[in-house]
Amino acid sequence: MSKIEIDAVTAEFFGAFDNRGGRLADVERIRRLVVPGGVIVMTGPKFTVYTVDEFIEPRQKLLTDGRLVEFSEWETSERTEIAGDIASRIGEYRKSGILDGEPFEGGGAKSFQFVRTPEGWRIAAFAWYDPS
Repeated sequence: MSKIEIDAVTAEFFGAFDNRGGRLADVERIRRLVVPGGVIVMTGPKFTVYTVDEFIEPRQKLLTDGRLVEFSEWETSERTEIAGDIASRIGEYRKSGILDGEPFEGGGAKSFQFVRTPEGWRIAAFAWYDPS
């Protein structure tokens, strides 16, 4: 059952950024999916460590101000290891959208650290590498 729950949290995470077909991206849901004090790291092109708030704010703006439309990202492969109340998941993903009127596609890898909380599985940390 744990793997199914982790799959669902991961899918909800990726879905938070979806604004295809005029739907509103719900980046705020990241606050519920990530434990308080969770760590978010981008490895490049500029190595950056974010708090949850620092991560959400610019993405919420970008996904709602009309600059980035028809955007989605999705996992294409993953490996998940579970040991009791902790889990690790690494996977590849793809993304596409229209940024400033120009279509684009890309992808990379994301790594998640999960913990089982009284509310269920949550993300303790995640990092991503996006060469595109």
